[in-house]
Amino acid sequence: MEVRAKKSLGQHFLTDQSVAQNIVAALVLPQDSLTDVLEVGPGMGVLSQYLFQRPEVSLKMVEIDRESVDYLLSHFEKADGAVIEADFLKMRLDNFFKGEFCVIGNFPYNISSQIFFKILDHKNSVPQVVCMIQKEVAERIAEKPGTKTYGILSVLLQAWYDIEYLFSVGEGAFAPPPKVKSAVIRLTRNSRKELGCNESLFKVVVKTAFGQRRKTLRNALKPLILDKAGREGWDDAALESFTSREVFSLRAERLSVEDFIALTLSLS
Repeated sequence: MEVRAKKSLGQHFLTDQSVAQNIVAALVLPQDSLTDVLEVGPGMGVLSQYLFQRPEVSLKMVEIDRESVDYLLSHFEKADGAVIEADFLKMRLDNFFKGEFCVIGNFPYNISSQIFFKILDHKNSVPQVVCMIQKEVAERIAEKPGTKTYGILSVLLQAWYDIEYLFSVGEGAFAPPPKVKSAVIRLTRNSRKELGCNESLFKVVVKTAFGQRRKTLRNALKPLILDKAGREGWDDAALESFTSREVFSLRAERLSVEDFIALTLSLS
């Protein structure tokens, strides 16, 4: 029995066993205790088989594809009780994990950004993520300020995680082969407990700034600046004084996480 790759689910099954072993090995866990691990989109279990071999891993797998669920249950004895048939983006993670858990998976490329946003919503419960995603997205997430690829996900993820670009994977490692190259990255929760600014506003500032990334922040953030001016009751002179700050002459790609925090505080 083989699982048919479904285009609607963005399925490209990893077939290279050495790549699978390297992905699983990239998950760094303490050897003297049991760690809860959630695999997103196990498919036919190419990663699962090696995760089951690690005695320090307590594995759960979330899979939306019924055909894949049936395959896992019929091919892996340990899959019974470990497979959750659900949509990761919609599932209530706290129904399955009461404490911390790590995330691993070959993420479907068409929803990888949404997966990361969900992980961010649970950042205080997810200390580590190891995943394979589209190479272009991996480079963007790991990128530093000052480049064209640095963007929304770069800032939001780097605010809470240290990002490591581990290795690239060619199209031939999959069936069917994707039209893009892939890469494996590791996210490790950093020591930041809080941003020191309004977190919701921080997200709005970052998304608004990169929404018109070719414009200077003075223009890209105009709605937020005018909202601040209205709340503060500024006249034209006060508004001009505020927007004359050097940061507003820059574009979003020039700002670090700390710069965005400072910018958010100024717009609060």
